[in-house]
Amino acid sequence: MATIFSMIVAGDIPSYKVAEDDQFYAFLDINPLVKGHTLVIPKREVDYFFDLTDEEIGAMQIFAKKVAVAIKKAYPCIKVGQAVLGLEVPHAHIHLVPMQKEKDMLFTNPKLQLTPEEFKEIAANIAAQL
Repeated sequence: MATIFSMIVAGDIPSYKVAEDDQFYAFLDINPLVKGHTLVIPKREVDYFFDLTDEEIGAMQIFAKKVAVAIKKAYPCIKVGQAVLGLEVPHAHIHLVPMQKEKDMLFTNPKLQLTPEEFKEIAANIAAQL
């Protein structure tokens, strides 16, 4: 059975796309910690991040770096934090979170409630920086 992320890649479930290439897809987290919180996933369905090949991990980090640079330009912050948790969806993914302080990366923080228009604007702002 396909994961929700595989269905997003296939276009069966809508997402707020930020970036895409032949191997990876970046889109806004629908339960963001802060504006600009983005997920980067491999298009190949793999549950555990460390089950990706060394080449895939390297390429995914390079792709994530490009997205992180764009996030920082669109949403000025001290740094863009990166987290690999992987328990909530059985599909490898990286969280990229603009940070003003380390506590911005606490996944127990309240999530933002954004409108579809706000999500579209955020995705467009980040994509425009790529």
